[in-house]
Amino acid sequence: MTTPMLHQPLPVSRRKDVRSRTSSRDSVTEPQTGFAIRVARPSDLEPLVAIENAVFDADRISRRSFRNLIGSPSALVLVVEAPAGPAEAGLPGAGRSSDKAPLCGPIVAYAALLVRRGTGLARLYSIAVVSEAAGRGIGRALLRAAEAAAFARDRIALRLEVRADNAAAIALYRAEGFRPIGTYLDYYADHETALRFEKTLRGEHAIDTGVPYYEQTTDFTCGACCLMMAMGRDIPGFVLEPVTEIRLWREATTIFMMSGPGGCEPYGLAVAAHEAGLHAEIHVSEPGDLFLEGVRNPEKQVVMGLAQEDFRRRAERYEIAVTIRRFTLDELRAAIAGGKTAVVLISGYHMFGKKVPHWVLAHGDDGRHIVIHDPWVADERGETVADAANLPIPYETFDRIARFGKVGLRAAVFLSRREA
Repeated sequence: MTTPMLHQPLPVSRRKDVRSRTSSRDSVTEPQTGFAIRVARPSDLEPLVAIENAVFDADRISRRSFRNLIGSPSALVLVVEAPAGPAEAGLPGAGRSSDKAPLCGPIVAYAALLVRRGTGLARLYSIAVVSEAAGRGIGRALLRAAEAAAFARDRIALRLEVRADNAAAIALYRAEGFRPIGTYLDYYADHETALRFEKTLRGEHAIDTGVPYYEQTTDFTCGACCLMMAMGRDIPGFVLEPVTEIRLWREATTIFMMSGPGGCEPYGLAVAAHEAGLHAEIHVSEPGDLFLEGVRNPEKQVVMGLAQEDFRRRAERYEIAVTIRRFTLDELRAAIAGGKTAVVLISGYHMFGKKVPHWVLAHGDDGRHIVIHDPWVADERGETVADAANLPIPYETFDRIARFGKVGLRAAVFLSRREA
């Protein structure tokens, strides 16, 4: 569904599972004291249906669907309770819901979140606030609660859709750090366009390990940029700038990839790091030449093979440690705990939808996430450095994306200060 359009009944129609309802009053105020947000219970079914019928004019969530959402392990429904007592809440019907129920106010809002397994994304499916509760900042509070719930379930981003004519909801999302990522034409039943928004989730306490961030200036220098970020922390006086970016890329590249300029490979990265003054360790799951399965031109394969053979010989001459097997998440965590950084190969498909090898720098561990600097900032999707630096990736997700190609190539270069 879409995201909030809260209270005031605006004309709304939704296609399939897309919904949204919010008001301008709700987008600029904080929630009043006394309102409580909690997880929905089966006993909340009737109030949820009542809110749905009061707020939305079409394409309403059914009683059966609400029951399924409340009981589903891949969904979460949050509700807002008003303060106890009609005089305190200013709402009709406040008070005890039954003789046995604890003193509480009526349910005045809800948000439904989808957290399907096997993905690092969450989706705000629906959010609604009754008109009597307008102006208390409930929509903003629910949105933040949904973000916290998604992060607690190891999601790295929260997505939503909203009607293009819902200016109040759009203003709220932008104010809360959501960025536009796409458009669905003719999305709703009345043919209105839907705008897609996304927010990178970091939790309340971002990790800062002192590793500087640097955004790659080309499509092919991700590996070099990861090296630069590690050097920025561990080599005194090192300057992160484009001339060095291109130099390091030239020193670590395989010359050819699938097409266009070449990309870096683990032996080349390790050699370049060693020559720059860092201690390097190579971890790679496959022996011999890498990345050749995607190259059809025999001449390119030969050149790549020769370049990689040169890197392997130089790595041996420099006595760079090489481990030929898949590194484990525990090994990566131990390296980070020991003050090392790691340039790690991942599938670009999982990060920005392109099936290309991509390097990121792992530099932190908060007990649930590997914290990375991703040098790629997708400007065309509205991303900024804030979306790519200090990005917490859940352990399970990181373990899944840290491989590339049909063979599931696993590669990393662990880096640290070289002892004098």
